[in-house]
Amino acid sequence: MKKITVMGGGTGTFVVLSGLKQHDVDLGVIVNMMDSGGSTGRLRVQLGVLPPGDIRQCFVALSEAPDLWRRLFLYRFDNGDLAGHNFGNIFLSTLEKVSKNYNEVLETASFVLKTKGIVLPVTHEKTHLCVEYENGTVVKGEADIDSNLHPQNTIKKAFLEPSVPAYPQALQRIIESDVIVIGPGDLYTSIIPLFLVDGMKQAFQTTQAKIVYVVNLMTKSGQTNNYTAKDHVRDIEQYMGRQIDKIIMHKGELNEEIVNWYESHNEHAVADNLTDDSRDKISSYARSILRHDSTRLANTIMTLL
Repeated sequence: MKKITVMGGGTGTFVVLSGLKQHDVDLGVIVNMMDSGGSTGRLRVQLGVLPPGDIRQCFVALSEAPDLWRRLFLYRFDNGDLAGHNFGNIFLSTLEKVSKNYNEVLETASFVLKTKGIVLPVTHEKTHLCVEYENGTVVKGEADIDSNLHPQNTIKKAFLEPSVPAYPQALQRIIESDVIVIGPGDLYTSIIPLFLVDGMKQAFQTTQAKIVYVVNLMTKSGQTNNYTAKDHVRDIEQYMGRQIDKIIMHKGELNEEIVNWYESHNEHAVADNLTDDSRDKISSYARSILRHDSTRLANTIMTLL
């Protein structure tokens, strides 16, 4: 059975996994573990746990458990002492507190949610994402980077503080995969942090897997202002240390009303200035915000096996 590994975290990864779960493949996901905002950030500070938010979303995306379990893991309290917290985040944080190690956390969560596929953290060590802008300003913490919507300069480099090793099983998964799917997701808070852990760049230089990048539909204010598709690809290849084999890019019209909402927040459709005519292009659809079409995206990825 062919191995497909998805790399990311957040809603974009959820979309990719939801589509690929419908296919007969050995499916895995390597999850960004640098989130520090919202419920996740509060739990990190108060309990000293690893960030549970992105890994929770991946477990839910791959879950084949009864709908009640999936709804529980997505439920967010809106009042009381738990206001803002997500049940799934609390569950995973508690599980980490009572388990021997993080392997046991992963195994138990996978058993409870009956996941179709393997969920792996990119690291199980505690660290924070940092970025330096061209004017020398340094911002530390994923949440602060994410909320820094109007910097005067573009990001010059990203790094982790402290440096941490990659999760060994994640490195092994990269080396053994047939296809690795990167994105979609915020470039500097979801994608690039995956390549900053020690050992990950070397694993990508070793693997024989095809590397597929799903380009974001929209830019991200404060991270990728005025970025084109080529800019996204350039930055990922710089941190990954090798060339992307296949690029999946949106084709077609976007919902005008939703695009106008993004533009009012200084975010714009990613311009397609790629010159490789052999790349795959897929359509997207919109709910409250724009998303790639999960089914069509998965079908496109499957053609690469």
